Amino acid sequence: MRARALPRRPGVRLSELGFGAAQGGNLYRTTTDEEFASAVDAAWEAGVRYFDTAPHYGLGLSERRLGVALRQRPRDEYVVSTKVGRLLVPSPQDAHLRDSDGFDVPATHRRVWDFSRDGVLRSIEASLERTGLDRIDVVYLHDPDDHWEQAAHEAVPALVDLRDQGVVGAIGAGMNQSAMLARFVQETDVDVMMCAGRYTLLEQGAAADLLPAAESRGVGVVIAGVYNSGLLSRDRPPADAVYNYEQAPAAVIERARRIATVCETYGVTLPQAALAFVRHHPAVVSTVVGVRTEAQVTETVRRCDVAVPEELWGALAAAGLLAGTPGVAGQPN
Repeated sequence: MRARALPRRPGVRLSELGFGAAQGGNLYRTTTDEEFASAVDAAWEAGVRYFDTAPHYGLGLSERRLGVALRQRPRDEYVVSTKVGRLLVPSPQDAHLRDSDGFDVPATHRRVWDFSRDGVLRSIEASLERTGLDRIDVVYLHDPDDHWEQAAHEAVPALVDLRDQGVVGAIGAGMNQSAMLARFVQETDVDVMMCAGRYTLLEQGAAADLLPAAESRGVGVVIAGVYNSGLLSRDRPPADAVYNYEQAPAAVIERARRIATVCETYGVTLPQAALAFVRHHPAVVSTVVGVRTEAQVTETVRRCDVAVPEELWGALAAAGLLAGTPGVAGQPN
């Protein structure tokens, strides 16, 4: 599998497809240790060498599982990213409850927002302990939407110091919006941005702000949420499809189905086209897809290997279903 170096940090190379480990934290439902280990094994065999996790995912469960799965593999052959901004504080009085933030785990800890310098250092130290790894290659600020001042003026400088000391390889932010990511690119010293759901086959808002800013400043972009929370993950979106973590509005489902119909005329499925679309933009260095099982990994890799006709993008644009075709916002290739 091809890998791309971050323009500003050529020593950090991300495989074209990244392994999203949120499901390893029991996102929505339980994932067994065996399922997760088999998924990592399958990804490794397919050439995936970029693995993304976060303390938020299962209150540290994802980090622990990923560390176990990778610990015996050659350390210089893979890249791990995790995130800062949510500290995990023990909450033994709630251990009999289940986590209320979407993960099927006991509520043994509570998440506390903290983008201070001390919070960043404590978070990274805890992530190293949970993973058991000797270093974290990429560190993202995690969802700093309501914390711009502290994130930009305390967390980023702390991460810059760690990067300059060689403690971490690259730094950035990961969010479900593109406007603030673009602001980080323009106003701070970052290397890579993770954009979830805002540059997909369904919507291309990041093409107007984040992607041009990143390209002009040599900042890599990792695309996550390529299926818009599941809406684009099936060949034909069902009536109960999820979009942005909620039930998709009927109009959005209909738009996705129209995109699927055009894709079918070019011999590709909706999820195959969704993966191919985001990879075209020159600022995009990797696509992270959340996977739970070996079968999901195999299917994702198969979808990535499909050659999608370039004519598809022009056809979608002509049908009013694509705001900007790959690589050049608003202009056909």
